[in-house]
Amino acid sequence: MASLWGGRFEKDMDDIVKKYNASIFFDQRMYNEDINGSIAHVTMLGKQGIVSNEEKDQIIAGLETIRKDIAEGKIVFTVEDEDIHMGIESRLIERIGDVGKKLHTSRSRNDQCQVDTRLYLRKEVYEILNSLCYLENVILEKAEKYADQITVGFTHLQHAQPITIGFVFMAYFQMFKRDIERLSDALKRLNYNPLGACALAGTTMPIDRHLTSELLHFTAPTENAMDAVSDRDYSLEFLSDASISMMHLSRWAEEFAWWNSSEFSYIAIDDSFCTGSSIMPQKKNPDIAELVRGKTGRVYGALMSILTTMKGIPLGTALAYNKDFQEDKESVFDAIDTWKATIDIFAKMLDKTEFRMDQIEKQLGKGFLNATDIAEHFAKQGIPFREAHSIVGHMVKACENKGCDFEDLTDEDLQAIDKRVTKELLGDISIKTCVNARVSFGGTAPSEVRRQIEVGRQWLNSLER
Repeated sequence: MASLWGGRFEKDMDDIVKKYNASIFFDQRMYNEDINGSIAHVTMLGKQGIVSNEEKDQIIAGLETIRKDIAEGKIVFTVEDEDIHMGIESRLIERIGDVGKKLHTSRSRNDQCQVDTRLYLRKEVYEILNSLCYLENVILEKAEKYADQITVGFTHLQHAQPITIGFVFMAYFQMFKRDIERLSDALKRLNYNPLGACALAGTTMPIDRHLTSELLHFTAPTENAMDAVSDRDYSLEFLSDASISMMHLSRWAEEFAWWNSSEFSYIAIDDSFCTGSSIMPQKKNPDIAELVRGKTGRVYGALMSILTTMKGIPLGTALAYNKDFQEDKESVFDAIDTWKATIDIFAKMLDKTEFRMDQIEKQLGKGFLNATDIAEHFAKQGIPFREAHSIVGHMVKACENKGCDFEDLTDEDLQAIDKRVTKELLGDISIKTCVNARVSFGGTAPSEVRRQIEVGRQWLNSLER
């Protein structure tokens, strides 16, 4: 197959160079976007009188037959195609003849690959947003189910304060809410049309970039042609958003691995999301959670890859496009696939995971979880908080020496610590009472968790409308 750009060359590319240079094996996934961009482009060329209406119709019909054949697996791309742009255009020329050669008027692969990537990424962003919304729905359902169920809150991997499981779920809800907001905001900068920027400086032809923007549902054309073909900020922003979201998933996956361990036994993950051991018959491994942690590194790597590529690309005279830019897609595609799959499988695993309250309740009496609540209770009685903090610290030490809980301390024990403290002053310090009292805005009390759930549901419903 003769190259469409080889007019000034006397030799064909070496086979090893063709293979190294080609991107067709990964960018062919953008064939729909490439054809859509070409149809919009030739529609504009027709309206502007740059091609005739008959030529425009021929080109569009030819592109649609190619689209159909690709979808049906009748076209197999090879290294000779080089990339999806050349692969489609060369077949168009084979099918409709010289008219097909007019399609590339007033555009370059520089702006063509940019419009393809933006269209493809925009489509994938909408799918990822839908997946994140599904995950948020699962979280809200679980938060409602466990709004009253108490578990151990940790700091420094030590028992800290009692919290509700619904409260934990709503903490993660906020993380993924920010992921949705970030990604939605990134769409605003992604959705600009580079088509017609050509190689780097625009064109002398009377094109209408506003029309192609309208046809392709872009907000507007990009303002500067040089920036349009050299910009990869939208990919970097997407990968940054993906990395943050994968980090959120990884954090929760880490907790799944802990909670599933024999030492915790807080959760029962459905068998369909676990694996066994090839040698130890008793094992039920949280492999999906562990894979989520591992795959997070792939997305981080994609971000670092493109950041590293872009840091060495100057923007100056005739340097707006370099072949380095070809490295912008494969990492993005891998990150898209990884992020989407991870959200979907995590949401399903979460839906099929239940908390083992019998095991959790065994832990609630350990670690003096109600210590902070007692200090706050003393502060309400007029004891300065720092003094109350010290009193409760001495109470903890007394309990450790006696091998008992706060409730077991006698008036004599308490008076020895501070004359102001009595059993009567101590009042009801049960774990449930402490949790129910934490009604401050954003707190862990069941009533407050339910308020958070309702606010979250309203926000999510507003997106889905």
